[in-house]
Amino acid sequence: MNFEKTIEFAQKLDEKDTLKHFRDKFYIPMVNEKESIYFTGNSLGLQPKSTQDYVLNELEDWANYGVEGHFHARNPWVSYHELFPEFLAAIVGALPEEIVVMNQLTVNLHLLMISFYRPTKQRYKIICEAKAFPSDQYAFQSQAILHGLNPKDVIIEVHPKEGSSYIDTADILEAINTHGNETALVIFGGVNYYSGQVFEMQTICKAAHEAGAICGFDLAHAAGNIALELHDWNVDFACWCSYKYLNSGPGGVSGAFIHQRYISDSSIPRLSGWWGHDKDSRFKMGNTFQPIPTAEGWQLSNAPVLSMSAHLASLEIFAEAGFHHLVNKGKQLSAYLIFIINEINHSLNNKVIEIITPSNENERGCQVSLLMLKDGKKIFDELIKAGVIADWREPNVIRVAPVPLYNRFEEIYTFGEIIQNTLQNIQ
Repeated sequence: MNFEKTIEFAQKLDEKDTLKHFRDKFYIPMVNEKESIYFTGNSLGLQPKSTQDYVLNELEDWANYGVEGHFHARNPWVSYHELFPEFLAAIVGALPEEIVVMNQLTVNLHLLMISFYRPTKQRYKIICEAKAFPSDQYAFQSQAILHGLNPKDVIIEVHPKEGSSYIDTADILEAINTHGNETALVIFGGVNYYSGQVFEMQTICKAAHEAGAICGFDLAHAAGNIALELHDWNVDFACWCSYKYLNSGPGGVSGAFIHQRYISDSSIPRLSGWWGHDKDSRFKMGNTFQPIPTAEGWQLSNAPVLSMSAHLASLEIFAEAGFHHLVNKGKQLSAYLIFIINEINHSLNNKVIEIITPSNENERGCQVSLLMLKDGKKIFDELIKAGVIADWREPNVIRVAPVPLYNRFEEIYTFGEIIQNTLQNIQ
């Protein structure tokens, strides 16, 4: 598509947008008595207007039934977690039995690494991206320590080439090839939180398996953002949060994927809990663990129903919209944002903003990360004053994520105008 840097063009794109009415299903934060331009769906998604009713339903059932709500609530709590796999299967590309909703993201990452990071004397290394999200780094380090290993000997980070902001797939494959005989686990974020780079997960997974290693992904910035095919890509395990693109509330419940080939294997080591025990005998209170032969067998505790009800409200909106439609619009939004930023650089006859997110639409999702080469903090402060909610990352990056359920093309145009006017006034 040939874009234009005019408000009329942006409004025309919004007019033609078949998903435009979904914005009305969300609360838009107000700034200066106007709707903000909310570009931080990559950090915390907005609240669906239906969420309060979903949570209130559970509070009412708790009030009316007490403990009997486990069996007599409108959505009985004892099976509440079973509501999610069908919705999420379409979003992460999995079979329903490969998915379980439980805990929070880093908890699930640890639980899955207990099962799938099984170092031996020969195979003990973990290959991951440099500048992974800190929680992932801490998890990898602590898992190495739990096995009596030195993280410095275990963790191999793949860095961008000098002068680049993102990692070449060829360098990931080279690291796997070089260290393959010693590698136990290859694990990357599906989308790098800082640069917004989408990794070639299928290619990475294939290389890991050819080297004899397990392959997993942290999909915190991928789930609900980009197209995934975890089952067909043969991914061993993955986990994600629900509070970013999946709009399920601060600290919202997490999801986990375990490939079909593992889910009925009761010999796989895991940390066991009673909610992962065989459903038919769970309430007989036996002292020998019998895992459910699906991803549910990795559950520990009762479902956190109040948090899950918020998740359900959002996932029903995703189902209504159709995830492939959301992915396509997300790519178009980020493409228009990249166009606007490039036009700003061109109009000023000076490169003042470097886009560190790949321009190839297959290597990015909604997020576009802007490296501010001049007056970055001043520009960010002006954006805040103008009612733009974006994200500042030290030392000088503004992360921007227009998302398809509630953001508009006109907002991207306005965002660009604020930046350009600020730069011209500073000059």
